[in-house]
Amino acid sequence: MAARRPSPTVPQMLVAVAALLIPVVLIYLWFSRIPEPPVRAVDWQPVVAQARAEAPYPVAVPRNLPADWVVVRARWTALGEPGLDQKPAVGNTLQLGFLTSERIYLGLDQRDTDSRGLIREVTRDGVADGESVLAGVGWQRFVSRDDRTRALVRSDSESTLVISGDVPYEALEAFAATIA
Repeated sequence: MAARRPSPTVPQMLVAVAALLIPVVLIYLWFSRIPEPPVRAVDWQPVVAQARAEAPYPVAVPRNLPADWVVVRARWTALGEPGLDQKPAVGNTLQLGFLTSERIYLGLDQRDTDSRGLIREVTRDGVADGESVLAGVGWQRFVSRDDRTRALVRSDSESTLVISGDVPYEALEAFAATIA
């Protein structure tokens, strides 16, 4: 008859569990760390200068932004030139993107034609959500269908301007108040 193995003691069981869990935890920690992507700033002044020289409308740009904001997107596309999708642009379009100190993206898009298309693109098929009044000027509010992205839209006979971001309307209003 074979001898019975003694039952392991509590300390022995804890050592065995630790021997199994420590490598699992280390592997999890190693593979779950997500490095912060580097922020690549772009020089937006030449793009704005080109837009001001070529645009048939007054170009809107923010003034007096916080020093720690970074411009991460600056693009001017004239009517008929290839856009990001390599299709001819439907209008003279200025696109600026800013990364706030909290690393939140705020966009400024301005175009002289196809205002509905611009609004649809930037708001991600958003729906009207009221109005904001800044310095006596009305801005139409839009919110995306998933309630994530909000936008302020100002249109006149020359162009449509869209300010957008995944922030409350108050933050968009503060950003829009810097537009000159």
